[in-house]
Amino acid sequence: MTKIKLEKENNMIKIKLLFISLLVIVLATSMFTACSKDSTTTTTQTSTTTTTTTVKAVTLKVGGSFSLTGAYAEDAAAALAGFEDYVKYVNENKTLAPWRSEKFPSNVTLELVWRDDELKPEKALTIYDELKSGMVLYRVSASQTAMPLMDPLMADNMGATTMVSGSYLLSPPKTVFTNYPLYTDELAAIADWFKANWKETRKPRVAYLTADSSAGRSIDIPEMQAYLVNAGFEFVGKQFVPMVPTSPPTTQLAWLKDNNVDLALGWMINPGSQPTIKEAVRLGMGPDLAYKITFGFAAPSHLAVFAPAMGTLGNGVLVAGSYPEMSNTSVAGVAFCNSLQTKYHPDKKVTHIMYLHGVIEAMLQVEALRMAMTNIAADKLTSKDVLEKGFQMIKNFSTGDITPPLTFGPNDPDGPDDVRVDQVQNGKVVFIGNYPAHHVYTK
Repeated sequence: MTKIKLEKENNMIKIKLLFISLLVIVLATSMFTACSKDSTTTTTQTSTTTTTTTVKAVTLKVGGSFSLTGAYAEDAAAALAGFEDYVKYVNENKTLAPWRSEKFPSNVTLELVWRDDELKPEKALTIYDELKSGMVLYRVSASQTAMPLMDPLMADNMGATTMVSGSYLLSPPKTVFTNYPLYTDELAAIADWFKANWKETRKPRVAYLTADSSAGRSIDIPEMQAYLVNAGFEFVGKQFVPMVPTSPPTTQLAWLKDNNVDLALGWMINPGSQPTIKEAVRLGMGPDLAYKITFGFAAPSHLAVFAPAMGTLGNGVLVAGSYPEMSNTSVAGVAFCNSLQTKYHPDKKVTHIMYLHGVIEAMLQVEALRMAMTNIAADKLTSKDVLEKGFQMIKNFSTGDITPPLTFGPNDPDGPDDVRVDQVQNGKVVFIGNYPAHHVYTK
């Protein structure tokens, strides 16, 4: 009996030891898993030693405010899709673009956050107050929301990207960085083209035909009028059209005709420029119609949207500051954007040109983070770090030729030094050329 009892006690001890061993293994595995979720382990081996370094995993937020409701809804939705795809690309590959050799830190994950500001200034401010504590950079959408946000962003040392480029961003220079040329520089480029092709001995007569909005009125500054006069134009005056007209702007167009205007310049979005030009054609106004006049618009009237909708009715219309068509895959950046869509949503491709813009904005935000992280650990970054060691240090940044190279500085949020000009010819978009950005607005 004693022997049997002893054997039973030994067996119980063995079972207890086995249970303890299993418990230790489970606990060790759990701790390892938890650690691996919060860190990245790198092993470096030399001929004599092996060094293992653990780097803390960090999530950084990109994105911001998008005007997904209102006049810019289509543009903003396309831009958001570009953001989404580029963030996925960087997270999966830790590379920045096919033409870039730099790597994105392997321990950093990007998280895209966004809200619909509904094109309402008050809502845009509320969204910023909600999101800013968790972000070190930001994004603003339209002029209506950029203008009330630019001073709070500056006060918070918060760098931001945007899809606007009005002169108000430079008075004084703000922390909102543009990848469009300023609207005044876009229209100056059209004026340069027009003057170079002017055949008459008299001075050409120029006027503004622009949207009655903050962006449309941002071209109406003394510096722009002075540039036109110094370039050899006679400035006649200005007419304003509702941003989205509810009736044809017949009165404004008739004023141009009555005042013998040769070149009409303005800022409009496509829901404004398309009905305006349709009415102009109905009135016999255009470069090849009874009353000879040329219409030139800033980039929101993207010809990649305008030309397919208008066809030959749009012949002669010029737009400056826009992008190559999305079908032009000979441009490296456009080919890259197409590859993103093929990879992430091949059956639901975004055809709006502002998809390219969204990718460019996302590139700039990620580049600002990457540059700042060359000096400061990712988990220690502040908005001021990303502003001063990121955005303001970007030089000759390549978008794969979607835009000219972009350069920023402490007092220079205006990125491009060249302006792309396109024209509708035979219902198609034709690239006219790149013109110098004259930086018309005096900073």
